[in-house]
Amino acid sequence: MDKPEDSTTRQRWQLFLLGALGMYGYMFFYLLGISMTTPVSSSIFVSLEPIWVFVITVLFYKEKATWMKLLGIGLGLGGAILCIATQPGDDLASNAMAGNLICLVSSIVYAIYLVVSNRLLKGVGDMTLLKYTFLGAAVMSLIVNSIYGFEAPIMSMSLFSTPMLVLLFVLIFPTTISYLLLPIGLKYLKTTLVAIYGYLILIVATVTSFLLGQDRFSWTQLGAIVMICISVYLVEVAESKSKV
Repeated sequence: MDKPEDSTTRQRWQLFLLGALGMYGYMFFYLLGISMTTPVSSSIFVSLEPIWVFVITVLFYKEKATWMKLLGIGLGLGGAILCIATQPGDDLASNAMAGNLICLVSSIVYAIYLVVSNRLLKGVGDMTLLKYTFLGAAVMSLIVNSIYGFEAPIMSMSLFSTPMLVLLFVLIFPTTISYLLLPIGLKYLKTTLVAIYGYLILIVATVTSFLLGQDRFSWTQLGAIVMICISVYLVEVAESKSKV
């Protein structure tokens, strides 16, 4: 049965801060990081989100840590370190190490957002969560823009220009629709399982980047992807099978 669309003042403030710090923080760090590194590398760190979700639930919500899960965490961190330490800066990545580190921070922020959202959904309705988290993110964006300025050359372009169409696509599909559907997924699935669907981002980003020439094949990237895939399997899938 769906939660009623009401909430206390405390819950509304919690949702507002979650949007301002979690939702906006994730997007801010991710966009900043991807501007310095390549799409595939940034997606590698998105794939670490199930690991961070598990670490948070172990540290703050007393979830059981087994040797298999600890091994998975070690492999995942190894894959991240491999990607950060070996990717050189070139014409496709102006500052790969800084960009990768910032994307790593963004994945941790998003994992916190997922865990806290899941907890708050137990006491508020879907639309209440979306309304106040989007409000918090909007207010934070105004604060940040007031510091860095509101100048955006793209706003003077035609509505049907390529940059404007790309911006509209990003605003509608990966941002608005994905965040609208996220509470529904969190309601019926485990938080780590929702985070695992982020692997679709890695697959799509890898294929698209190579096709558009925005990334080059790298054995270290491939090694990092394999290590992180195995790590999430150990943390979530293999452990779940062992309980059956």
